[in-house]
This record gives sequence, C-alpha cells and structure tokens, in this order.
Amino acid sequence: MKNLEPDVLEFDPEVTLNEILKFIRKTVEEAKALGVVVGLSGGIDSSLTTVLCVRALGREKVLGILMPTSFTPKEDVEDALELAKLLGIRTEKVSIDNVCKSFFEMMHVKENSVELKISLANIRARIRMAILYFYANVHNLLVAGTGDRSESLIGFYTKYGDGAADFFPIKHLYKTQARRLAAYLKLPERIVWKPSSPQLYPGHKLSDELPLDYERLDPVLFGLFDMKFPPKKVSEMTNVPLEIVIEIVNRNKKTEHKRSLPPSLER
Repeated sequence: MKNLEPDVLEFDPEVTLNEILKFIRKTVEEAKALGVVVGLSGGIDSSLTTVLCVRALGREKVLGILMPTSFTPKEDVEDALELAKLLGIRTEKVSIDNVCKSFFEMMHVKENSVELKISLANIRARIRMAILYFYANVHNLLVAGTGDRSESLIGFYTKYGDGAADFFPIKHLYKTQARRLAAYLKLPERIVWKPSSPQLYPGHKLSDELPLDYERLDPVLFGLFDMKFPPKKVSEMTNVPLEIVIEIVNRNKKTEHKRSLPPSLER
C-alpha cells in the first residue's frame, strides 16, 4: 500500500447493509423492546440510522424525535420532517430552548457565554439524551445511537449526550462510508452530502476543532487506527501535514475516556 487515498475505505454496501439490519433486529429482539427511538437532526448519520432501523424493523417500530433550538437551521428541520414523511414513521418535535434556558438560569450563566460555550453545548446534547430516554422508557423502545467511527475516534461528540445510546448501528463506519451507504440506499442527495454540523452552538462544525474535512480525515484515521501506521508514515501516505496527524493522535488519546467505561475498583 503506497498511499492512503479515500478508496482504501471502499466496501460492499449490500454486505454491510445486511450485517447492520441483522444486528439491529437481534439487538431489539434480545432486549424484548418494541422498537427504537432515534433523534432526527436532518443530518447524514441520524438519517441513515433511521432508514436502517425502518428497513430492519418496519416503520411502525421506529419513533423519530426532532429536538431543535432557535439556531437550528430551518432546512435541517425540513429535511428531518421530509425524511420521516417519506419513511412513514411517527415523529415528535420537542424544542429544547426553554429547557436549556431554565437550566442556564438555574446555574446563573448566560447562554451566549463565550467562556462556557463548550460546557453549555454539552448541556444541550445531554438534554436531548434525556428526552430520547424519556420516550424510550414510556414506549419500551431502545435508543438507537447515530454516531459513526470518525466521530468516535476523535471524540467529536458529547459524553452522556449524543454519545449515550442503547446500541450504535453505524459506529463501525467512517463518515465517508456512511455517506456512501446512504447514497446506495438512495437517501435524498442534499442529506447525503450535507456538511456535518452538530449545531450544539450556532454554526458548530468539525472545522471548528480540526482543519480537515472527512474526505481527508478518514484515510488518516484508517492509517493510524486500523493499519496501526506511525504518524510520520500516515502523513507521507495521505499528504496531510505531520503536525495535523499528531494533533489527531493527541485528540484520540485525550478523548479515550469517552470510549471507555468509567474506572472503578469493582472486581
């Protein structure tokens, strides 16, 4: 292998699809749950996860929850609702603005605080998690997580927020692979190629934290964590500057706590 180009992440979409559908069915059946609840954001990961759950379980067993804020792009809400209508699934829409406002007021902080931007963003993600689990508890459903492998490896999610779920159907797929599977399943193109944005604060996107898009990031992650190549070799094989590759390694180490169970003295 001379280079780590995006095509190193090629896969058989039909084989992958069947593996995921079998995994979803088995997980729900073993839990004796009546179905799943998914947070619908209008983005690629939540949309793909929802489609896969519908294919695996049937539309009557999938509940989609929209949880927008005042700064959630209008087109994201529209895309989420249109997908839900296309799939024929039940939806609930819960604006989290008032909940967040009450929480911030109780903590005596301003929701536009620059110094606390990340902390407040994480609160929004955890409020959404609590809402999903409310519906899951009420209806005996499992919470289907929507995270992918790219986000997991760099810790680009909130611990006990969008990182909390009962199972993760696409967590083994890199972001670019998720897009390709979504395209294979003929999801609306504007969703398939929409730039990823968690929207935990206005304009929140990956480039706020890393100077790479997923097309360039995924081969780096693959080289580092699947092929186990050293950073220098990955840099040479991807034409990504060594300092950025090292930054990715450091970010993975720094966020290891997100991917592990909390430590304890339990035997």
